Amino acid sequence: MKIKHQLAIFNAMTRLLVILVLWLMLPLLVENVVYHHINNSLLEKKKKFIEYLNQEEINDFIENPDDSTETFSEFSTLHSEFLVLSRVPMQLHQKKTTFSNEYRKIEGEENEYRILQHHFVYEGQDYQLEIGSSLSEVNDLTFVIKLFIIIVFVVILFITFLADTFYIEYLLKPFYKIIDTKIRRVNEPETFDHTPIKAASRDFRELDFVLNQMMDRIAEVFKKEKQFISNVSHELLTPIALLKNKLENLLQNESLDDNAVDKIAGSLKTLDMLKKIINNLLLISRIDNNQYEANEEIDLREIISDLYEDLQDRIDDKEIHFENKMQNGFVFTGNKTLIHILLYNLATNAIKYNKSGGNIIVEDGFVDEHYFISVKDSGIGMDESQTEKIFSRFARINSDQEGQGLGLAIAQSIASFHHIQIKVKSVLNEGTTFILVFEKAN
Repeated sequence: MKIKHQLAIFNAMTRLLVILVLWLMLPLLVENVVYHHINNSLLEKKKKFIEYLNQEEINDFIENPDDSTETFSEFSTLHSEFLVLSRVPMQLHQKKTTFSNEYRKIEGEENEYRILQHHFVYEGQDYQLEIGSSLSEVNDLTFVIKLFIIIVFVVILFITFLADTFYIEYLLKPFYKIIDTKIRRVNEPETFDHTPIKAASRDFRELDFVLNQMMDRIAEVFKKEKQFISNVSHELLTPIALLKNKLENLLQNESLDDNAVDKIAGSLKTLDMLKKIINNLLLISRIDNNQYEANEEIDLREIISDLYEDLQDRIDDKEIHFENKMQNGFVFTGNKTLIHILLYNLATNAIKYNKSGGNIIVEDGFVDEHYFISVKDSGIGMDESQTEKIFSRFARINSDQEGQGLGLAIAQSIASFHHIQIKVKSVLNEGTTFILVFEKAN
């Protein structure tokens, strides 16, 4: 998951947590506000009732003054409010005014009310005044408020999530640009783009600056390493040539016995192998150092035809059936000699690891407007662990086969030099297919 999505999800989760806490606290907040408003309203009604109260009105309310339990009550038509006045002795330590929520049944209809109970003394007589306000409408209103608020919260959460996603993507745009232009597209340190990345964030500008410095150091080390390999390989050819010349001169000595001749011949063979390794390393070094020009028009069908003629003896020795199925006259610009070496190494590899009487099929075609060539054999194949390291230098699939393990390493270097993607598919004991995918079809 990308970091922008992780940040957006984190922000959304924190907001969701805040919303959940608010949602849990909402009933208490709403009730406090609503009850505070109702309490004030009840206190105001109590105040007005007490201010205009006199004995005559009390006597009118309570028809039997001698009956201490006699009460007077009145209520609204919709049962939303009621008032009850009773003669009730005030108990010790009883609060003068209290509020409570109770269910009261009025004319057979039971509702929940917010009730103010007020005890007072008038002309030596204890009275209890109850004023109630129905909570049914308040509960309905509270539910509507809760529903409205949760809808608002969800909308806010969705909008802020989208806003966070786009804003984080805007902030991280320089980061992805650094990855795309300065890392993903860079195959060689020499091709690294040192152009500063425009970024509003100082962190990304610093990252870009440090990355440029790091790539400069890598390029310098890489250049020195390739130069060292080239110099060492080149310098080794001179003593090898001298040794080979001396050994060849020794073979001219007729006084040597057969044992000495065999040893000298073996030494010459070893020197030839060493010279071949050094030449291959020099070739890889020169390719990596871009010492070859790539300005020739290359006809790949022509190269495959020439390869078949060059390798026909080796193909016939193993009784291999070679089939050329190339149908497209694809021409591209590159180095003809290097492309010939690339295809030659793939073809010789297909012959070397093939079975007697096996097949080699060369095909071409287009995939997503990209031209490709495949070299398929019916040989011993490879397992996954072998496939992962076949392009490494001095890697050999089978120790019984001759070679130095540099053929496919050279093929990989040539392919990279021409911006050709080289793929391999292999099944153990069934065969291997090498596929060259060119950068863009002409």
